[in-house]
Amino acid sequence: MIKVFEKSFFLYTEKTSYVFNITEEGLPEHLYYGKRIDEGTDPSETVRALSGKVSHPKGTTVNYRKDSLTMLEDTMLEISSMGKGDLRTPFVVLEYADGSVTNDFVFESYSVNEEIKYPKGLAHSVDGCKKGEQLEIVLKEKEKDVLLKLFYTVYEECNVITRWCEVENRSGEVVYIKRLMSTQLDLDQSNFKMITFGGNWAREMDKHETVLTHGLFENSTYSGISSNRCNPFVMLTKVSTDETGGEGYGLNLIYSGNHYEAAEVSGFYKTRFISGINPIDFSWKLDAGECFDAPEAVMTFSDCGYRGISFNMHDFVREHIVRSKYKSSPRPILINSWEAAYFNINESKLLALASKAADAGMELFVMDDGWFKGRNDDTSSLGDWTVELKKLPNGIAGLSEKIHKLGLQFGIWVEPEMVNEDSDLYRAHPEYAMTIPGRENSLGRNQMVLDLTNPEVVEYVKDSMRAVFKDNGVDYVKWDMNRMFSDVYSKVLPKDRQRETAHRYVLGLYDIMETLTREFPDILFEGCASGGNRFDLGILNYMPQIWASDDTDAIMRTHIQEGYSYGYPMSTVTAHVYACPNHQTLRNTPLDTRFNIAAFGLLGYELNLCELSKEELDAIRVQTSLYKTWREVLQYGDFYRVSEHEWVTVSKDKRRAIAVTWNELVNPNDYYGVLRTAGLDDELIYHVFNIRLRHDLKEFGDLVNQVSPIHIKKGSVLHNILAKFVKLDGELEDYTVTGSVLNNAGIKLKQAYGGTGFNAETRLFQDFASRMYFIEAKDMTVEMALTVR
Repeated sequence: MIKVFEKSFFLYTEKTSYVFNITEEGLPEHLYYGKRIDEGTDPSETVRALSGKVSHPKGTTVNYRKDSLTMLEDTMLEISSMGKGDLRTPFVVLEYADGSVTNDFVFESYSVNEEIKYPKGLAHSVDGCKKGEQLEIVLKEKEKDVLLKLFYTVYEECNVITRWCEVENRSGEVVYIKRLMSTQLDLDQSNFKMITFGGNWAREMDKHETVLTHGLFENSTYSGISSNRCNPFVMLTKVSTDETGGEGYGLNLIYSGNHYEAAEVSGFYKTRFISGINPIDFSWKLDAGECFDAPEAVMTFSDCGYRGISFNMHDFVREHIVRSKYKSSPRPILINSWEAAYFNINESKLLALASKAADAGMELFVMDDGWFKGRNDDTSSLGDWTVELKKLPNGIAGLSEKIHKLGLQFGIWVEPEMVNEDSDLYRAHPEYAMTIPGRENSLGRNQMVLDLTNPEVVEYVKDSMRAVFKDNGVDYVKWDMNRMFSDVYSKVLPKDRQRETAHRYVLGLYDIMETLTREFPDILFEGCASGGNRFDLGILNYMPQIWASDDTDAIMRTHIQEGYSYGYPMSTVTAHVYACPNHQTLRNTPLDTRFNIAAFGLLGYELNLCELSKEELDAIRVQTSLYKTWREVLQYGDFYRVSEHEWVTVSKDKRRAIAVTWNELVNPNDYYGVLRTAGLDDELIYHVFNIRLRHDLKEFGDLVNQVSPIHIKKGSVLHNILAKFVKLDGELEDYTVTGSVLNNAGIKLKQAYGGTGFNAETRLFQDFASRMYFIEAKDMTVEMALTVR
């Protein structure tokens, strides 16, 4: 809801309010963003109460105007610039023909748009079922005929407000955009911490907290992509805020390129947050009559801790970012050929793997890298998207037909944005690669980035992918991107536009993705960039799910997937069950733990099923059946981070839930365990149960001799035979309790193994162990149960 009172603007979501006012000088002064407030019977009095008060000059600050006491350095603003006394990091920097960078934008007009406007050529939010409402503010530079348009879109039910802006050059001269952010949030306090999520390949989304006391803190990348080093999602919260309580803001950017998030505490103890395109290595030549649109930024506020921020973001992403036909439909369980065979694939191998997958209850077979002409390792053939007939004699269509006959969907891996030096494409068109003439180029994973600023290259990518997707029975595409940018340069741009290259690349990429996803609406697209190197809202706007990390290790995935969960719903995060030892960590982890953690994302398998034992395949059949039964809850339920080693996901109607607990390293002589939930209906009665595990005798080593009438040598033939036929029953948990008991007190679990004994009532919870608990509402309320009793 948007309410306007003269030049005061109140933006309302269900639980928040965003308020700003146009001052007498025409400046957009930010007044408030937080828990919902009411404008009252006299909105002007509310605005007066919220406005900053000035009665005399402040130290060495600069007065905005000779006849004014306004000092921009200590004023909360909707946008900021250089040259008029605001010494904080600016929102916009424009350079004019005379070389000056002073900008003075003041209010000209506003409108409440019936038709929502979006940034042109960029990924953006979508209206969806929960309608948005948009405010447009037009500011004009005082001395130049340049407009700065600010757009605020209110998504009331998600408690989200998005912002973006447009610069329009109506002057008769060239203007250079040196910096243009998407959002600015000025806050009148400094008691904040900035929470960022970053890491590296195979360890994405580590959570980092930085208390802001003074100066500037940045979360940014100029790698050409949103990067695994620093995801564009951040939180700005009070220092005391934790998982379940306290105030905070969730902030993200709908953009897949170089991004910049910064928080600065001024000398007046105010905090400014800005985000947008990274100004490093960015400039845009804006000719007379042209416009430039910044990406759309996302803001939410919650006074319910990190959990409240996450719920708002999850709802927004599902409803207003993902726009594929798959946004709310069940995602299939897949088998991916990569860790099963790497590049060493052929039709017979793939069909053998697919046959096992079909028998194990999987639904989608994905042929990963290695299928196209000359591709036997990562040194060649990227860009040559024609099938290698030595591996697939019947082509993609022939393999796809056989996969479909097994009852599976068919998927394929591509990396359309890249080229190898050893490729027909590069030999024919070296100018397509992003290299600098006269300078030796750097390689990443033996490959170069295609120059998507070149329209000819964009069309080549579209046409080559059309040839792969069309008439080949493709149901799913894994779209990879395995390197960051270097030697950033476009051979089709003049010297004075070279710093536009990185942003123009993103525009080219979005053009490709928009075209292909529109032309092939039935294909399920999955984004990937060496795992989570481009996990952002821009990609999710075209592809409803993203491969979260190349690290499939379950213990690492608990950290990685939890990191994503702060800003992204689990329906966007893909996760796979793998072989042991894990290919990234060489860690051995129980099969049930590998499944239990992967099931809390979009489940897949990535291992050679043909080499598994009958016992392992039987276990996987149980897993896939279980996942199908609980798929809707796991993929689209509300996700709760309950404790350091427990997650719960709860169905929207609160009648079904699944909890998972896990252990990293066992603590000896530690028997106690509790299952405590969140999000259940306190008034409902729930049946809580687990599935009894059957433990391998070998897990106990030579301790079996404490109960065996004969000595059993560890690793002997006898030991192996006994282990094959003798399984030890694990504990069974089964309770019927109220939601209030589960949410507040929890269930005391069976005693854990502590070195002094074992029976069927003992919870064997050793290194890397886990348990999954199933929770279903009974068909009675607490009151009904009391009546029966």
